[in-house]
Amino acid sequence: MKLLSKLTLFITFSKLLIVVLFVILLPFLVEYASFQYSNYYLGQQKKKVLQVIDQNGLDFYLQGDTAYASYTMLKEEYISLLPAGAVHVKDTIETAQRIVGADTLNYRILLHDLENDSSGHYVLEIGRTTATISQYNRLLQRFTLYVLIGLIVISIVVDLIYTNILLRPLGDIVSTKLLNRKFPFKETLLPVKTSTLDFKYLDSALINLMEKVHEAFDKEREFTSNASHELMTPISILQSNIENLMMAEGIGEDAQENISAMMKTLGRLKRIVHSLLYISRIENDQFAKADTVGLHELMEAVMEELAYRLEAENISFENRLEAGILITQVNRDLFFQLLYNLINNAIRYNKPNGIIRVSGSFEANKSFSLHITDTGIGIDNADLAGIFNRFKKSGQHHNEGYGLGLSIVKTITTFLGFEIGVTSVPGEGSVFSIIVPASLIQ
Repeated sequence: MKLLSKLTLFITFSKLLIVVLFVILLPFLVEYASFQYSNYYLGQQKKKVLQVIDQNGLDFYLQGDTAYASYTMLKEEYISLLPAGAVHVKDTIETAQRIVGADTLNYRILLHDLENDSSGHYVLEIGRTTATISQYNRLLQRFTLYVLIGLIVISIVVDLIYTNILLRPLGDIVSTKLLNRKFPFKETLLPVKTSTLDFKYLDSALINLMEKVHEAFDKEREFTSNASHELMTPISILQSNIENLMMAEGIGEDAQENISAMMKTLGRLKRIVHSLLYISRIENDQFAKADTVGLHELMEAVMEELAYRLEAENISFENRLEAGILITQVNRDLFFQLLYNLINNAIRYNKPNGIIRVSGSFEANKSFSLHITDTGIGIDNADLAGIFNRFKKSGQHHNEGYGLGLSIVKTITTFLGFEIGVTSVPGEGSVFSIIVPASLIQ
């Protein structure tokens, strides 16, 4: 999963968790807030009453009576002044019941001990019904929840936009430096524009690494090309001298056999050098890619070229490719050599009376998979990872193979824009698969 997707999920789920926790705690928070506001309201009412008493005296409320009580029409609030005698109460706020008329109601009551020189000792009570306190709780809960959800949604959108902007340089680094990159990284790499130092360091490190890889590859390719060219001259001279020596008079039979063995070794060396030069030419883009090739017809041409070997080894060949499949923007000679090498290897490492089967299928992404299946000796799992490496030979088979055939195959597939893979079961056979991109299929 991508980093942006993980951050998106984390942001979304964390916000949802906040909403769930808030919904659970909301009734308690609203109730607590309502009672706190009620306590504040009662305190303000007490201040107003005490201000009136300070200005007008206690008789302003008593009007000659010994006690005072006043209720609102619906009995939601009341104020009372009751003589307390010698009993003193602490200033407090409590929830208690009061009988008003024929009703017993629950009130949130403020008690205040009031001393008056002219009227004596009184207790001031200011009450408010708990029903009045809680009547707006549900409305307040819904309103608060709606506001919270709105803020959460806005914050999620803002977080996602900011996260996307923040991680966009990382996505550019991945897309330009890592995805769909083909060795040996020929094009010039430009640094990604970002103000984040971590991304700058990462981008710079990747550019430096790819430049070093490209430089090392160029040096290896240059060495291979130069060494191959330089080797051809002494090889040609040796071949000419050995041929003259074989034609000389007075050479004994033993000497002739030794000279013949030298010629075989020299021929082997010459083929290796030719293969290296061939690989070097491919890697240096010395072949055009402007041909359109019929896959079925090309495979038939390869089969005709190798018919004598198939007959000699008594191996049957099955071409199951459909006619009409055209591959564009390729080099026909290289494509022929690619298939030739694979079929030749399938013959070389097959069993007597074996089978070579060529088939293909279109994938879901409209690419085409070409499969070359043989019933040969197979490849050990330990050798699979290195079968395309130069000079590394897998599957020992008398004196054939010089370790460059599959290396040429790999070089050609990379040059043509294909992909190649192999699966094998030792003793049962191998399947080489070539993936042709949809963009090259007509």
